[in-house]
Amino acid sequence: MSDSPLHIGPYALPNRLFLAPMAGVTDRPFRQLCRRLGAGMAVSEMITANKALWASKKSLLRANHEGEPEPRSVQIAGADPVMMAEAARHNVDQGAHIIDINMGCPAKKVCNVMAGSALLQHETLVADILESVVKAVNVPVTLKIRTGWDRHNRNGVTIARIAEETGIQLLSVHGRTRADAYKGDAEYDTIAEIKSRISIPLIANGDIDSPQKAQLVLEKTGADGLMIGRAAQGNPWIFKQILHYLNHGQLLATPDVNEICKVLLEHLENLYDFYGDYTGVRMARKHIAWYSKGLRDGNAFRQHMNQLEHPQQQLRYTRDFFEKIQEQQGSQAA
Repeated sequence: MSDSPLHIGPYALPNRLFLAPMAGVTDRPFRQLCRRLGAGMAVSEMITANKALWASKKSLLRANHEGEPEPRSVQIAGADPVMMAEAARHNVDQGAHIIDINMGCPAKKVCNVMAGSALLQHETLVADILESVVKAVNVPVTLKIRTGWDRHNRNGVTIARIAEETGIQLLSVHGRTRADAYKGDAEYDTIAEIKSRISIPLIANGDIDSPQKAQLVLEKTGADGLMIGRAAQGNPWIFKQILHYLNHGQLLATPDVNEICKVLLEHLENLYDFYGDYTGVRMARKHIAWYSKGLRDGNAFRQHMNQLEHPQQQLRYTRDFFEKIQEQQGSQAA
């Protein structure tokens, strides 16, 4: 990975690692945490181009970037060029520095309305959407895609060329087709082929779950940067670990239970502040499950946690759980 800064329009990113946008995961508290722990860029959860939903609580929360470092990238999703252009203008007016277009989501509820990766079947419509959005705003526009619709229709190269021709300034590619969802192995050869056919920066995404894998993906694809999604769930340290390995060739020690507990408690507090107690407790459950994965007695801890209804209960039980692990480790060491 190049040592020189990666630029998106006028913005020089601190490094070339991106947190992938994930619905229900990459809210403001998680984006801020990952940025603090090494992500150079964090793209928001997708916001619909349907104007009727912009005032919904969910959309307003997704568009909330208060206190986040610049540049702030907002992802929009839809299938109508006019609506997508209007959505781009709206989000720029609300403070977005970069607009990212979602043509990579494989979820049925998105694809069934011909948005996300369903658009890859319709190259003319892709061109119309990209051109409309780029012309609608005076900020950089980026694009997230998959390698194609299915294994018989890998048109990622064609879509990438359309993107470059219409003025897209950076392309992220998840190395699977829409039909593959998250099954099988990511197609790094296909990403490499796309990279070789365009001159705009390409960010590789898919199955990057360790510093060594990050190095391998860079070597196989020639990508200008990396995007990490599921591997950051419960493990926001992965960005710092990858950066250190790429820069120094050495592996950082994995966080100890004290560090995991400290970061988790901070994350929980931020979720309660952001969502309020009721929703915050429910959003916290999945994060608690990810952080505790692989820890001793983690399954019983998660089952009990899912019964708790109040922030202070979650915080107290989390502290007790990690203190017990530390005591067990201390007695074993003795």
